[in-house]
Amino acid sequence: MHIRTWQVFAWVGLLSLVPASAMAAELEVRIKPGNARLKENVTNHVGDLGNRDEEQLLRYSSIAHRQAEQALQALGYYQGRIQTEVRGGSTPRLIIRIDAGSPVRLRNVSVRIEGDATQLSDFKGIGDSLKPGAILDHGVYEETKQQILNLASRYGFFAGRFTRQRLVVDPAAGKADIELLYDSGPRYRLGEVAFNGDDPFDKDLLQRMVPFKRDTPYDSSLIVDLNQALQSSGYFDGVRVDANPAMAKDQRIPVAVQLTTKEPRTLGVGLGFSTDIGPRLSFDWERHWVNPEGHSYGAQMELSDPRQNIGFWYEIPLDPPLTNKLRYAGGYQYQEIAGTDSKSSLLTLGPEWHSQYENGWQRVLSLKWLNEDYHRGDDSGSSTFLMPGVAFNYMRSDNRINPSQGYRLEFKLSAAKDGVLSNADLLRSEMLFKGLTTLWKRHRFLGRIQLGGNLTDEYKSIPPSLRFFAGGDQSVRGYDYQDLSPTNSDNDRIGGRFMVAASAEYQYSLTDKWRIASFIDQGNAFNSLDAPALKTSVGMGVRWVSPVGPIRVDLAQPLDDGGGIHFHFSMGPEL
Repeated sequence: MHIRTWQVFAWVGLLSLVPASAMAAELEVRIKPGNARLKENVTNHVGDLGNRDEEQLLRYSSIAHRQAEQALQALGYYQGRIQTEVRGGSTPRLIIRIDAGSPVRLRNVSVRIEGDATQLSDFKGIGDSLKPGAILDHGVYEETKQQILNLASRYGFFAGRFTRQRLVVDPAAGKADIELLYDSGPRYRLGEVAFNGDDPFDKDLLQRMVPFKRDTPYDSSLIVDLNQALQSSGYFDGVRVDANPAMAKDQRIPVAVQLTTKEPRTLGVGLGFSTDIGPRLSFDWERHWVNPEGHSYGAQMELSDPRQNIGFWYEIPLDPPLTNKLRYAGGYQYQEIAGTDSKSSLLTLGPEWHSQYENGWQRVLSLKWLNEDYHRGDDSGSSTFLMPGVAFNYMRSDNRINPSQGYRLEFKLSAAKDGVLSNADLLRSEMLFKGLTTLWKRHRFLGRIQLGGNLTDEYKSIPPSLRFFAGGDQSVRGYDYQDLSPTNSDNDRIGGRFMVAASAEYQYSLTDKWRIASFIDQGNAFNSLDAPALKTSVGMGVRWVSPVGPIRVDLAQPLDDGGGIHFHFSMGPEL
């Protein structure tokens, strides 16, 4: 559509003929003495004046007068004097002048709870905001009543009621009295949990997922926990939990759970890239349930230029099934680092017992058998180890994908005995700490410390997968992947007995999605604890917060070697 010049002038002319009454009227509230909260409350009560003209505002002013009076009384000002004035012109204006006067203050306040609710600490202190001498605030009074009702609903006092709720205001005396008496009655309890739906699982397995026992005092958070537990099991696409107090018998509430089982198999395909290993293609196949006992199994495969691996696992839920499981795992990995005379093939097999404590710590007990054929320059061989181990990890974070506060702790310890399906005595330990804090919304500080060590008298029998290397995107930036390591006579990097890597990073958030970063990394892998030569690098980078976590692009400069600036690209959560 084409608009000619004369059409534009015609529209401008028509707009100039629109009467002033079409302009939005304005409200002006003047309060003496100044009180921002009173002014806001009056403004909200009167509301938008719309397109009223001067005559319409004059008729409306009596309504506005009553609305302003109600707004004052809601905050305890019963003796206010209100005057209204209407001014015409191109923008009509309603002016409300208020002399607030003295507020009504609380005199006698009594807020009491009776019944079984008195045994719960959450009910103690209710009404502390209603204190003698405080200015009467009807909103606080109503919030106190609603707080009592909300707590009663959460903790199962479904027969509770207010036997006394009284607010008496004496405007002339400037005083008000409050009396609230709530009788909670008995606390209801949770009854049997009944499962319905097309699920093929043994009822005993489902009952072991329930986070409470029969006759547990009602708490709505337990219903939420049950829903989340069933959702996190990996067995169901749909979960609906219903605990209706109206169905209670003898103050026991039956819990009905409707389940929709998910498809038994899923296949996932992923693409990734990092400067450590380049492009990466991954496959993940899982059979979510095999039998009524909830057993499951699956396989993973990862393909990249330096590393290819495939793994299988079979998992058995224990008791409780959501936090304790027995996993049998095995896998094969082949790795060949470009530009080096380094290659290895590794076969692993063994059970793992996963468990989680109530405080959030996770523990893994394992018995791993591994066989590795390796070649690194003139260091080559074939090693077999049977290694029992234990690992602990804990993570606290306000967001798993893009946290602003949190930390992660990991500890691993494993051992092998020469002659017990092992080529050497070995005690191996690893530790990782990551921390993140955000100050003033935009300033983010990240820290990371990694430590590792091997104690053995037969180090030449230790294969590369059990030795330590540093350098790369997740270690010491400014150096290539596994570039920091002791070397042999041919300058081949053969791995060290010990490893240290640390990082300190500052990020500034430009927007919700974009950040700039500066960092310093330090670390190395070495064979002696006597004054190890740590390598240091500094750099800057950019972060983009994607749906799968931050994507990181860094430029890092080593300070201890003559190498130039290194480019690093990686992605994933920062904790």
